Amino acid sequence: MARARSEERRAGILNATLEVIAERGYRGATLSAVAERVGLSQQGLLHYFPTKEALLVAVLADRDRWDTGGGSREEGSWRLDLLGSLVEYNAMRPGIVQTFSALLGESVTEDHPARDFFTRRYTQVRAAMAATLRAEYGETLPGGLSPERAAVLLVAVMDGLQYQWLLDPEAVDMPEAFADFLALLRAQPPESPKSPKSPGKKADLS
Repeated sequence: MARARSEERRAGILNATLEVIAERGYRGATLSAVAERVGLSQQGLLHYFPTKEALLVAVLADRDRWDTGGGSREEGSWRLDLLGSLVEYNAMRPGIVQTFSALLGESVTEDHPARDFFTRRYTQVRAAMAATLRAEYGETLPGGLSPERAAVLLVAVMDGLQYQWLLDPEAVDMPEAFADFLALLRAQPPESPKSPKSPGKKADLS
């Protein structure tokens, strides 16, 4: 019973954090703001999440579970035709995208508390995207890349677009740009130019 109450309280804290992020952005999502929202002291909140980074990483992990319908990325739960919808959905929640991007940028430093989360996440996402591409195209994409090589580019485009969109949303239409990239993945490579034929004897038509 106590464990169930604790899990319920943690879920309430995560929901409250999402609300605060939506209202105030990444910087405004302070421990004190979240604690006030759920009726806890800041010390009481630290009992569940010892640091702000731990809380935000838990929010991002929870977001990932919702975005994939609770499925496992290793099982290829992503579908290529739905990735565009996910990008559109992200464009409607700038606060959570800002939180993801800010933590991701910080996590590349040594010993950052979010580093392990993002390292594991990228390993899982690359594997899932490769499985999705393999299901769509087989062992070779139209441009000649293997699913594993194309998966690295697919993940890079999704996350890189978020940075450009956050910095200049008027100039970067994230869903449209991602649709352009998917079109490139589907494109057939240009045919190699044929060598000119050597002039030969004209056929005698008489």
